[in-house]
Amino acid sequence: MTARAGQPRPALSQTEFILLLAMLTAVVAFSIDSMLPAMPEIAEELTPADPNRAQLILTSFILGMGIGTFFVGPIADAVGRKPTICGGVVIYCAGALLAWHAPTLELVLAARMLQGLGAAAPRVVALALVRDVHGGRDMARIMSFVMMIFAVVPAMAPLIGTGIIAAFGWRATFLAYCLFACTACAWLMLRQPETLPPERRTRISLRGLLSALREVTSNTNTMLAIAVQTLCMAMLFALLSSIQPMFDVTFDLAWAFPYFFAGMALLGSSGSALNARLVGKTGMRPLVKAVLTIQVGMSALMILVSLLAPSGGTVAFVMFLLWIQFIMFQNGMTLGNLNALALEPMGHIAGFAASFAQAIGSMGAALIAIPIGLSFSGSPVPIAAGALICALLGVVLTGRIKREQDAD
Repeated sequence: MTARAGQPRPALSQTEFILLLAMLTAVVAFSIDSMLPAMPEIAEELTPADPNRAQLILTSFILGMGIGTFFVGPIADAVGRKPTICGGVVIYCAGALLAWHAPTLELVLAARMLQGLGAAAPRVVALALVRDVHGGRDMARIMSFVMMIFAVVPAMAPLIGTGIIAAFGWRATFLAYCLFACTACAWLMLRQPETLPPERRTRISLRGLLSALREVTSNTNTMLAIAVQTLCMAMLFALLSSIQPMFDVTFDLAWAFPYFFAGMALLGSSGSALNARLVGKTGMRPLVKAVLTIQVGMSALMILVSLLAPSGGTVAFVMFLLWIQFIMFQNGMTLGNLNALALEPMGHIAGFAASFAQAIGSMGAALIAIPIGLSFSGSPVPIAAGALICALLGVVLTGRIKREQDAD
């Protein structure tokens, strides 16, 4: 049955709502992970003299997304959720089409930043859609289902990217991005009612934004949690930008990369489920500190094995897989807790604080990950050393986050 003229459109079923949210949030993961198999071709065509520069195609996207995250929250509160997402998709597709035609790496990188700028809209505003219609435990339950479905995308994206590249070439991945994002946008426009009616929208105020910015940046706990979150994401981004070259150059297993990545991404998604079971007993700070301490040991062991074991040998490869797996697993055990710690004192300006935390985290992580990734020279040692430093700093900063109740 359809709604009569002038009546609000009926809400989606919970299943369709979850699937739509999963597709919207998956735009970012698909844009990053499906590009990984294209790295050798991009390097050969656009930067043969310095193949490492090809990995900037990932971090430039993340940098643009971080910049966009600053703005989409207030815009969505002022004009509504659906117009903001669709506007972001237009910018995203413009960047993808520009990258498709770009003749130089520099222009591709600029186009990827533009693409990331647009991708911030579905990434951030999809969460606002959930907050608009669900609250409390119901919101947490919906987001858990969304993340369960979303976890499949990073796992399958390199396989999908490999198929597209084999059939049509690496530039065709940008057309696939447009198709994916436009499909999600069309689904949103045709099926999902607007969740923020005009009477609930807020005017963008420079004075209000500056006041909120001062409040966020003056809170020590919030800034410490954002800093640790940035370090955790930097480890992941540095790994993602270098993982395909490490499979290819270090271990001569480029053909196996999509399959190993799929399995490890799926296993890594279990970190969120384990965190949900443990955090109530151990608390957020102790859990984050414990995981990062383990990461210090794993990265140090990775360096030691890489230096002592035969290069490209079985022992080095097994240790490499374990190290990668733990970095993927680590994010599920830390990022949710760090977000909660950052936003806990900011309940009255949670929307702005969430956008600020995601923006600073993404941009900071990209800026840290770029020199780490560019240091790759055939051995995993520089990447592992970067992860070791990030984890050590994370342990120190987490210990400085103060809480009223130690159990939290």
